[in-house]
Amino acid sequence: MDLLLIRRALAATGAALALTLAAASPALGQDAGSTGGTKNQTPEEQLELSSAEAIDIAEKDPKVVAAERRLGDLERVAQAKPPDTWQVGFKDGDDEVVQVLVDDPEGTVREAWTGYQVEWQMARGYPGAFGGVLNAPWVWIPLCAIFFLGLLDFRRLRRVAHLDLLVLLGFGASQFFFHRGEIGVSVPLVYPVLLYLLARMLWIGFRGRGEGLRPSIPMLWLGAATVFLLAFRLVVNVADSGVIDVGYAGVIGADLITHGDAIYGEGVFPDDNRFGDTYGPVNYLAYLPFELGLPWGGEWDGLPAAHAAALAFDFATVAGLFMVGVRLLPGSRGRQLGTILAFAWAAFPYTAFTLASNANDSLVAALIAWSLALLTSPVARAALLAAAVMVKFAPLALVPLYAAGDRAFRLAGSWRPRKAAVAFTATLVIVCAVLLVHPAIEPGLATFYERTIASQIDRTSPFSVWGQTDLDWLHLAVELFALGLAVAVAFVPARRSFAQFAALAAAVLIAVQLTADHWFYLYIVWFFPPLIAALATLGIDREEHLVDRPG
Repeated sequence: MDLLLIRRALAATGAALALTLAAASPALGQDAGSTGGTKNQTPEEQLELSSAEAIDIAEKDPKVVAAERRLGDLERVAQAKPPDTWQVGFKDGDDEVVQVLVDDPEGTVREAWTGYQVEWQMARGYPGAFGGVLNAPWVWIPLCAIFFLGLLDFRRLRRVAHLDLLVLLGFGASQFFFHRGEIGVSVPLVYPVLLYLLARMLWIGFRGRGEGLRPSIPMLWLGAATVFLLAFRLVVNVADSGVIDVGYAGVIGADLITHGDAIYGEGVFPDDNRFGDTYGPVNYLAYLPFELGLPWGGEWDGLPAAHAAALAFDFATVAGLFMVGVRLLPGSRGRQLGTILAFAWAAFPYTAFTLASNANDSLVAALIAWSLALLTSPVARAALLAAAVMVKFAPLALVPLYAAGDRAFRLAGSWRPRKAAVAFTATLVIVCAVLLVHPAIEPGLATFYERTIASQIDRTSPFSVWGQTDLDWLHLAVELFALGLAVAVAFVPARRSFAQFAALAAAVLIAVQLTADHWFYLYIVWFFPPLIAALATLGIDREEHLVDRPG
């Protein structure tokens, strides 16, 4: 495919992004929580029912009756939620066991929740809460078909790589039940998919055998489809997507930086996002230029800065994956490989799902994609990995692999690989140290650790088998496996192709996700760039020598 055509297409898409955001920013910036003439009233005064009336209605709900039959009398706590809702909680000691939402002024129970769904609203299956219109079957199913058929080799349908594509789409079985609010079913269904992908990446990483993706569709068509899909994602993001708490946290943190305030600490973030300071400093720095251009209005409104940031992260990942191909193979072969990787990202439904949620997970994906593109430079890959670690801490597990590069550490060997490892380590330490200067000055590294790493370690969540079951012994075994794998890939195999390196990176990230107390579909994009790079480049080094090999 002609490189000039691709550049022009990407430039046109970038221009469309800027124009669309400029046109949409007034609408996105509107205050969604404005209450007009009621702003001087208390929340209770804005509703017609009294708290006593709301409690009287809520306590007749069958779920409340059943809970009190089992546990005895429960404490009633009513909260006004203007403009039309009373939230009534029924507590057994410190635990809220039933939550009822009463419609005001209708005086009827709108919703009632027990179990995990009391504390976790995301477990309730609210339509469109994540992904917006993408969840509609008439959108999701065509996206799956485009992804699978676009990467299919119609001449050799029995490639194992085609099964890999189907398994990647297999997260949809779990997601189906998640959208129905049945997380007791949705959560366990995630693990067979993760375990298959882990096994495949370990096989490729350690054995380096097999044939990867070789799409039959002409590259010109694939490139045109990529541009169309990027434009489609842009329109969906602007016209029909909301900003979840993750993107909101990024905007708040960027606003704090612009005012010279501390990012971390109890009470630093507003009440509607009290734990928004759980991410690394690069997360908030990445939102800074967008918050400066599209300032935060002080409330959880349209948040145009979060939309712009999410789009930028998405486009940066596409560019990084395209550069992987350009740097690996010469001339048109490299551009074709880059087009395949860019298409895979643009067509994969879960990358679109992440973008439509306006989360920060594509920032991690972008940094990892670019670290693969610049893998031959120990300094570049160290700086990019350090930045990824300082967004979300999971990529820290990649440090041994990235330090070793394409050659495993040996007790005896040439000085050159060791010199590269020294350069990598020094760069990683320096970049991390520089990024920690701001939180070290205020509020201090102890508070930073407490609000980020410690809070995530102590987090409990029903969005993993570990949070839903009492399997501590198995959880420990999986954690030890993930740790052992992260260390082992620095030493074996002795030498690895680019496909093997990418596969091992994906395997380490998947293993880390298997240990997570809280897992969500947004995390798929962390390992997708190295996984799809491994599948697309598997066997390619036997067909033609690579231009650059990992150093």
